[in-house]
Amino acid sequence: MSHPITSRRSVRRQLLATLATAATLTLVTACSSSTATPAAPPAAATSAPSTAASTAASTAAGTSASSVAELKTTTSSLGDIVTDGKGMVLYMYTKDTQGTQMSVCTGGCATAWPLALADATPKLTGLTGAVTMIPTASGGKQLALNGWPLYYYAKDKAPGDVLGQGVGSVWYVLDATGTPKKA
Repeated sequence: MSHPITSRRSVRRQLLATLATAATLTLVTACSSSTATPAAPPAAATSAPSTAASTAASTAAGTSASSVAELKTTTSSLGDIVTDGKGMVLYMYTKDTQGTQMSVCTGGCATAWPLALADATPKLTGLTGAVTMIPTASGGKQLALNGWPLYYYAKDKAPGDVLGQGVGSVWYVLDATGTPKKA
C-alpha cells in the first residue's frame, strides 16, 4: 500500500509537469505564429500574473527587471547588433508598429520576450538611431530604438546569445541605427 503523502507528491509532480507543458505550448504558439492576432493594447494587460511572469523572464534573461543603464553595439555572428550594457541582445517585434507609443507583446508573449525597461535614458555607446522610452501597462518605461520597442529573449542566457533571431519570422536583432537585421 502506498503512503498517502508519497501519492500526493506524485500527483502534484504530474500536475505541475502537465501545466508546464501546456504553458510552454501556449508561449510557443503566442510568440512564434506569424498569423496570430496582435495582443490587446498594454492598458488591457494589467494583471499581476503577467507582470510577475515578465519580471521572472527578465531576470532569467540575465537582465535587471528594473532598468537598462546602457545600450551599445556588440559584434556577433550577425554583425554589429544592439545589446544592453551586459551584452544581452535586444530584439524588435515586427507586429509592433514602428513609431507608436505601445508594445503589442503582452501576456505570454511578454513572458518569452521581456520588455527592455529603463528608469531613465541609458548611456549610449555606438548607437546612431534615436532612443526613446514608451509607456508600459504597469506604468514603467520601455526602451525603443528608431521607433521599435526593445525586448529580450528569455532563452538567451549569456551575453551575445542570439537564439531569438528570426523566431516565427517576426523577431529580429537591430543594427546601430535601429534597423532590423532580417538576413
